[in-house]
Amino acid sequence: GTVYTVCKLPQSLVRFIVSYVIGHRYSLQVLGLKNMPESGGVLMLGNHISWIDLGIIQMASPRPIRFVMIRNIYERWYLKWFLDIFNVIPISSSASLSALNDIKQSLNQGEVVCLFPEGTISRTGQLAEFQRGYELAAADTNAIILPFYIRGLWGSWFSRSSEKLKNLRSQGIKHDIIVAFGEPLPIETKVDELKKHVFDLSIDSWETYTRGMSPIGNAVIDTLKRNGNEMVVADAVSGSLTGHRFLTAVICFSRLIKRYCKQQNIGLLLPASNAGCVANIAAIICGKTIVNLNFTASYESLQSAVTQADIQQIITSSKFLEKFATKGIQPEDYFADRQLLYMEDMKQDITKPVRLLTLIFSILMPAWLIKFIYCRSIDTETAAAILFSSGSEGSPKGVILSHRNIMANLKQISDILNTEDTDVVMSSLPLFHAFGLTVTTFMPLVEGIPMVCHPDPTDAVNIAKAIAKYRATIFCVTSTFLRLYIRNKRVHPLMLESLRIVVAGAEKLNPGVRSAFKLKFNKEIYEGYGVTETTPVASVNIPDAIDVNYWQVQTGNKRGTVGMPLPGTGFRIVDPDSMEKLPTGEDGLILIGGSQVMLGYLGNGEKTAGVITELDGKRWYKTGDKGRLDEDGFLTIVDRYSRFAKLGGEMISLTAVEETIRDVLSQPELELVAVNLPDERKGEKVIVLIEARLNMADVKQAMLDANVNPLMIPTDVIQVNGIPKSGSGKTDFMQAKAMVFADSQ
Repeated sequence: GTVYTVCKLPQSLVRFIVSYVIGHRYSLQVLGLKNMPESGGVLMLGNHISWIDLGIIQMASPRPIRFVMIRNIYERWYLKWFLDIFNVIPISSSASLSALNDIKQSLNQGEVVCLFPEGTISRTGQLAEFQRGYELAAADTNAIILPFYIRGLWGSWFSRSSEKLKNLRSQGIKHDIIVAFGEPLPIETKVDELKKHVFDLSIDSWETYTRGMSPIGNAVIDTLKRNGNEMVVADAVSGSLTGHRFLTAVICFSRLIKRYCKQQNIGLLLPASNAGCVANIAAIICGKTIVNLNFTASYESLQSAVTQADIQQIITSSKFLEKFATKGIQPEDYFADRQLLYMEDMKQDITKPVRLLTLIFSILMPAWLIKFIYCRSIDTETAAAILFSSGSEGSPKGVILSHRNIMANLKQISDILNTEDTDVVMSSLPLFHAFGLTVTTFMPLVEGIPMVCHPDPTDAVNIAKAIAKYRATIFCVTSTFLRLYIRNKRVHPLMLESLRIVVAGAEKLNPGVRSAFKLKFNKEIYEGYGVTETTPVASVNIPDAIDVNYWQVQTGNKRGTVGMPLPGTGFRIVDPDSMEKLPTGEDGLILIGGSQVMLGYLGNGEKTAGVITELDGKRWYKTGDKGRLDEDGFLTIVDRYSRFAKLGGEMISLTAVEETIRDVLSQPELELVAVNLPDERKGEKVIVLIEARLNMADVKQAMLDANVNPLMIPTDVIQVNGIPKSGSGKTDFMQAKAMVFADSQ
């Protein structure tokens, strides 16, 4: 009894001290406590996010723990006496034999040993490379591995996050720290498998965290009140709006939306602009489900979206619609049987005294009262937005995203961007695009990062001017649009000088675009990945970070990959037929799990059931993309399964055909698209649409000279004036196929 009490003393002391220090700011929640064995050797392995992880893990564990710690921290005079009480095992960076023996001995004696395989505290909020030292320490022991994940300390004063993120995350009263323990793993578990389990545990902890989140409208009002006198949003047409003025506009328009719009789903036909932001938030606080319509889509696609979502009213702008009239499109004809509400007319309904009184009200009243009066009380699981997929591979599907989906994804992104005080987001992606709605509209509004809007993502010169004028630092865009900045001589390198991070998503980043952009602007492009069904971001590369104490570099970016999954997100590579998990490095179907996985497809339970699968108690989205994970958890995308042609029994990637043609012709910027069509002789054939004065003979000869696999040589090459694109800049494969069919008739 006495021995047990002495063992328990340090643990009780640590619980008391840590509880006292952080108890008034944080609440600790433990998941999977049943996975901790009551006795026997346990090697605990998980992420290292802050200076107080040791205390948090000890608080979460019912058993006393021996921690393994880097020797030069352990040997600091003001810590050593304290750490000796806990029987800490010091270890040098080269993992000395005596330390490894101490770990081995402790495990064989049935003790709990905790080790952070990253070896250092994260500098990016992401998991760093896992060191293999634990494999040596654990070999030949009769223990088990207990994986864990700590959530809630990135952005705390105990982490290495930016000051801005610390200020952001310290708002409010109590903050949840969640420690998730996974199921015990065999002691022989290798680094790559361990890391996958830790990523999966991050899904569990974020699921718990996001259930307590506010709906989007409430979160935006809190932020607008906090940043009342600072610029929140600006555009070239309307100038800039402060938090108070933006909140005033939102309240005024929300009253009108309540009056005019009785349906649950409300259509919006607006570009990225001050008006677009106001209309979206005003509709959201009324508890409406917003449907931003793709104004670049065909008449059929728009009609399909309006009918599927049963939209009766569409909020738009007469000034915006005038631009369509110049292209010969009459939106009134597009939506003849729907009511169009013009922002300009609605603004006329708001008298000057009403505007002034609302402004005074929004300045003087506390956030809770404004939310009580104007925010409809809703569950975060209700639909916040319906986004229609681009339809680049079929008819548009309505993707239903909940408040929780969107709030989770924007918090994940903000964490990984490690928001700085000087950050300004350049918002030029359209609101009908998941990336444009979540990352460049809702994220800055919820996180209080100033944003600059521009309605036309193809207007490289004016976007570059806006970046220079407002000193924008974060620019999220597609590979296709980035090409415009490289080619346009009026875009001077100094215009983009303020950019801290440039993220390319929505389509594969062209290597030629990456190197040309680096050459002209001296900026790295960080490639990300996501789909509308995951709200949309699932992974992203981020800048590398260096630890100046140990001179270790935390790798955040690997060229050719789309990065590691965001915190709270997991990837799984499976066999598309059997859904069996595939080993590291093997190509298979990419599944995405996390709080940002959509509610489902609008009015199509069958299609939803076809893409959402449940594995190990988690919901996973089947992407239809083929890819592989490396041992650090970085994802490489091979192609879409639908973009393979079956030629003579062999599967040929159409993306690989496109890249090969660019390579053999030494034209990395060449605009082209390969499509597959039925063929009587070979089963299928590949035809290439190309934006250049090249014929079949030129392409064939260049490919033969380069000794390319003969199956990759297309059957025909068709010259076109332009490769068909969707409004977000992605290649429209359906339209490309239609052009090939039309040419062959």
